[in-house]
Amino acid sequence: MSIVLDLRQAIVHKVHGKPDKDIREMIEGSVDGPEAALPGLGTLFEMIWKDLPKGKQDELIQVLQEHLKKVKPVPLT
Repeated sequence: MSIVLDLRQAIVHKVHGKPDKDIREMIEGSVDGPEAALPGLGTLFEMIWKDLPKGKQDELIQVLQEHLKKVKPVPLT
C-alpha cells in the first residue's frame, strides 16, 4: 500500500492549531531561508490569496511590483 503525500495538506497539518507566534516564527525562519522552504511559503500564500478580496490582492501585487523595481535579477547560469 503506497502513501500519497499531498504537500498542501502536509503544510496545513504542520501549521493547523499553532498559535500566531509559532506561525510567524515559521514564516520568518523560511523567508530568505533554504529553497526547500519555498513550497511551504507558497502554500501559505495561496491560502491567504484565496481569502482576500480583489482590492487586497491588487494591493499585494502593487507591493510586489514596487519590490521588483528595486531588485536586479542576476543572470541564470
